[in-house]
Amino acid sequence: MKAVIMAGGEGSRLRPLTSNQPKPLLPIANRPMMEHVIDLLRRHGITDIVVTLAFMPDAIRQHFGDGSDYGVSIEYVVEREPLGTAGSVRNAAHLLEDTFLVISGDVLTDIDLSQIVAMHHEKQAMVTIGLTPVSNPLEFGIVITRQEGSIERFLEKPTWGQVFSDTVNTGIFVVDPAVLDEVPEGRQVDFSGEVFPKLLADGAPLYGAVAHGYWEDVGTLESYLRAHHDVLDRTVAVDVPGFAVRDGVWLGEGVDVHPDAVIEGPAVLGDNCRVEPGVRLGPYTVLGNDVRVRSGVDLERVVLLDHCFIGRGAQLRGTLAGRSCDFRDNCRVETGAVLGDDCFVGEGAMLNAGVRVFAGKEVEAGAVVNTSIVWESRVQRSLFSPIGVTGLANVDLTPELSARLAMAFASRLKIGDTVAVSRDTSRSARMLKRAAMAGLNAAGVNVLDLEARSVPVTRQVTASPGARGGMTFRLDPDDPDRAIIRFFDGDGLDLDTNTQRKVERVLQRQDFRRALASEVGDITVPSHALERYSLALTDIVNLGEIRERAFKVVVDYSHGSMAGVLPDVLGKLGADVLGVNPYASTPGVIQHDLDAQAAQVADLVRTSGADLGIVIDPTGERARFIDDDGVVIDDVTAALCFLSLLRDTGSFIAVLPVNAPTIATALVTSVGGEVIAAPLATSAVQRLGVDESAGIALNFEGGYMFPGFLPAYDAAGAFVVVLQLLARTGRRLSDVVDYLPDVHLAVDAVPTPWDAKGQVMRQLIEKSSGRTQVLLDGVKLLLDDAWVLCLPDPDEPLTRIWAEAASDRAARSLVEEYGRRIRQLAR
Repeated sequence: MKAVIMAGGEGSRLRPLTSNQPKPLLPIANRPMMEHVIDLLRRHGITDIVVTLAFMPDAIRQHFGDGSDYGVSIEYVVEREPLGTAGSVRNAAHLLEDTFLVISGDVLTDIDLSQIVAMHHEKQAMVTIGLTPVSNPLEFGIVITRQEGSIERFLEKPTWGQVFSDTVNTGIFVVDPAVLDEVPEGRQVDFSGEVFPKLLADGAPLYGAVAHGYWEDVGTLESYLRAHHDVLDRTVAVDVPGFAVRDGVWLGEGVDVHPDAVIEGPAVLGDNCRVEPGVRLGPYTVLGNDVRVRSGVDLERVVLLDHCFIGRGAQLRGTLAGRSCDFRDNCRVETGAVLGDDCFVGEGAMLNAGVRVFAGKEVEAGAVVNTSIVWESRVQRSLFSPIGVTGLANVDLTPELSARLAMAFASRLKIGDTVAVSRDTSRSARMLKRAAMAGLNAAGVNVLDLEARSVPVTRQVTASPGARGGMTFRLDPDDPDRAIIRFFDGDGLDLDTNTQRKVERVLQRQDFRRALASEVGDITVPSHALERYSLALTDIVNLGEIRERAFKVVVDYSHGSMAGVLPDVLGKLGADVLGVNPYASTPGVIQHDLDAQAAQVADLVRTSGADLGIVIDPTGERARFIDDDGVVIDDVTAALCFLSLLRDTGSFIAVLPVNAPTIATALVTSVGGEVIAAPLATSAVQRLGVDESAGIALNFEGGYMFPGFLPAYDAAGAFVVVLQLLARTGRRLSDVVDYLPDVHLAVDAVPTPWDAKGQVMRQLIEKSSGRTQVLLDGVKLLLDDAWVLCLPDPDEPLTRIWAEAASDRAARSLVEEYGRRIRQLAR
């Protein structure tokens, strides 16, 4: 006997889960519904199958192929237009010569098919319909039978006043091929609504077989979740993929569950899932393949399809989520919420009960969503953040995106141009870099492969005559799960905003240049890049002065690639160096804890009697200094130390960000120097420093730039310059720190919806009309003996606030006052 699986439905009631895939492929317990149906047919000896298709037919054909992987043989018939249940089977009549069985491809059942077939043959019926009792028959077609099983009456979608029986049509039929002669061609025809009533009226032998077993018409989101519960409770006899580690808990291949995680069960975890410590997987948790659950997550009654990511501290209850959904830290999703494929839920956001979020939509960080997001969504934030293109490695920033980004960047260059490319020592950066090099070559651009090199070295090579741009791939020093892709122009500077937008437009439009085979770019490894950087670095100082001082120093390289160049430089300076955490190929991530490393270096400075110590971040850009007393110097004080030492050597020009403390300006101007105020963005500081030929530029966050050497933040450059300044002035770093006055700064961040940021800034300016205002970057208000700066964050729904006053308490009070004002203005 052959079987016909009807698999043409769109599953509109299951949207948004079925927005991007046909309903029969929607998984139940990590197996597509139609796989469960095929298993049932095979168990009853039916292995010749005809599948009728309509909606997204190629997806089903590609998944099941000829059926050999499932122990059956499958043929397909596609409807060009909807034909109804009977019409779709009539469309396959040329493949149906004998009695056949019809079943839906989107039902969950273990009904005894052999019982229905046996009754059909016993009664010599033309049609035998599988029946099952249900508690609420209003949504189904009721079939009333006589005592011997012959059908007396059909009632399609009855009212309660018409409910004369609780046995309903399961959509499982055994059919004589002669029935298809009664199906009109060329229009929609249903079995239950037209064909079967006509046959009954004509006196044809139609029977109903009340079948034994479980049956669920998975037609709604509620029934889809209920079907999962029934599978996990073993109410229905279907195969659950994975190994049963205990009653009701199945784990797929490659699953990694931390011992401190709790699986209460029943639960199913698909292949290659990763569950971190402190996670609770409550009852009826179903995770698809490759789902990652970060620490502190609490899940209960959730179904998450393949490739989902759940950030730390997230809580999900009674939730359905499609493929590749991204839930960030501390978000909450309440019972009944449903998300389509590729949805993003920002940090701290909350989705209330019953909300539906359609495929590809984004929920902002901190947002509270009470209504469904169907067609509209917030305009996507800019691809470029102030530090580059960022995202979770292999979640947001994938090899595919890396290659496309590189092609978009290269499409703005000429065929045959060269881009310098580097990475840190992590595997994630290596993966993204290799994909990007392929993208650059595909667009006809050559690659200078610097392999594992620091950001400053990459900038210098990019600024050389042979290159027209640069890319570097890093893990974020402050978050080892987050990757950063940074782009440089031909001068080694960060791309300006205008160029970023052009690259982003090329990416959005997929308007990539694809080189001919003869134009595909090449990859070369440059020689002597480190030597050129070392020479340039030693050229900015007086070697004799530094050697005469004979410094003893402690350097923490944070496993970064600066360990490959700085020891040679310090050797030329005659320094006695104790190096820790040198360059190493790490097993996947770069762990960087600045405070802990600085404390370790401080201990080494004290015990060794060193003159100073430094922690260089893995990128080679930021530095944290430790003075000769073994005291860790905070970033603001360290920046002021540089200005104080430069002040002792004469007049100079300094580029200072708009949030610089007042004493910084005073240190520069007290010797006739000039201060150039700059926005906080690194690219703005770079260009002002170069354009004005400044001696130094600072960001008060560990970044030091010497435009005469390299127009970018460079920790190694900062280190050799501070050695030069200490040698020239004869001072100790601890004395410089003691000389500085106290600085009283406070910082805070206030949640601000994206669409309220402009309104907040406008009203803040209007309500502060009596104050002196600096509108260089955000709104800076100059008060009697203090100032406050309010600046919308370019990457998050926040407004950041800085304040300086005569005391810590006064500065904190200012920050709190303006935080309250911004919250009121944002309402």
